[in-house]
Amino acid sequence: MYLLEKINLYLSKRKNVFSQKFNDKMKQNRIIVLGCGLVGGPIAADLSKDRDFSVTVADINEAALQKIASSYDVKTLQADLSNSKTVLETVRNFDFAINAVPGFMGFKTLKAIIEAGTDAVDIAFFPEDLFTLDDLAKEKNVTVISDMGVAPGMSNLLTGYAANLLDKTEKVIIYVGGLPKVRVWPYEYKAVFSPVDVIEEYTRPARIVENGKEVIKPALSEPELLDFEGIGTLEAFNSDGLRSLIKTIDAPDMIEKTLRYPGHIEIMKILRDTGFFDNKEIEVKGVKIKPIDFTAKLLFPKWKLKEGEEDITIMKIIVEGEKDGKHQKLTYDLLDSYDKETKVHSMARTTGYSATMALRMIAKGLYNRKGVSAPEFVGKCPECVNFMLEGLKERGVVYKETIA
Repeated sequence: MYLLEKINLYLSKRKNVFSQKFNDKMKQNRIIVLGCGLVGGPIAADLSKDRDFSVTVADINEAALQKIASSYDVKTLQADLSNSKTVLETVRNFDFAINAVPGFMGFKTLKAIIEAGTDAVDIAFFPEDLFTLDDLAKEKNVTVISDMGVAPGMSNLLTGYAANLLDKTEKVIIYVGGLPKVRVWPYEYKAVFSPVDVIEEYTRPARIVENGKEVIKPALSEPELLDFEGIGTLEAFNSDGLRSLIKTIDAPDMIEKTLRYPGHIEIMKILRDTGFFDNKEIEVKGVKIKPIDFTAKLLFPKWKLKEGEEDITIMKIIVEGEKDGKHQKLTYDLLDSYDKETKVHSMARTTGYSATMALRMIAKGLYNRKGVSAPEFVGKCPECVNFMLEGLKERGVVYKETIA
């Protein structure tokens, strides 16, 4: 009889263990990361550490997929993400998606995600207006946070948070850059995200706000020198990084500038103004070619970050205005470096972990606004801002706030 009781007890325990494992599996949120590049890979890796997430990463690059699968608990799917139908059919089987494809593919990819009825976080930074997808997202009853990287992304979120604290916002200035830690002549630069998207910073006209009006200025214009503690002197130039802030923040003066090592602006101006970044085909010895394709073939290998090569991310957000009848200035500073332990580049950390924390925020129900949200919408919710900042801090990405 004693033996029978022991057998029954053992079977009961096994049943409970099986039941718990089954319940845990049933609770898992199915997440797909679209894109397994410099940022998409670390995104999938970070999400895979959550017990309640089942993570799949999709890309056309089989080598990139094999690399991530060999190190982390993620499933892989080789797929041509430039095909919107493929994206739609793929993501409809998941609870959440993160759009980490290059910018030129970003808009139609996000549209397909929304059409599939899947909640999403987007870091593709496409040139199109993200709000043109808002009605579709509301129709499909999905929650989307677009532009949720570091900049745009946390720059918007913290600007929205600061503006919400003020009674009146008067000025917004954002300085941001991702750089190799070691400067190497002649470019003194490495592409810490998609090189094609980097070129956009040098060619896409910069939209800024002056005296309450939207003004368009050439990229790389109005250079200035700034000193950063621990880094030294950097140069800043106008870039098209305000994006949705132009429409959503009521401030008479707003500008975003990209940071590089001194001398980089002049080199990029020479290449741009000579036509090396043009998309219009030219004929060379009877062969038609886009200058940008030629440039990419020669330049991008030189800009590629090597395994273990260290990079840094610098950002300063300044929001000035009025609070209780007095002038107030809120500043947020970020200085992040390559993580030698995880071997994840700083730009991937600061961009990717912003996206993963936003997805966790949606999954937990902290943010559930239907439609397409810009990050500054999230900034109006102090609980959400705290969730984002604490999650980033746990991952070593720390924003320092100063109020004066």
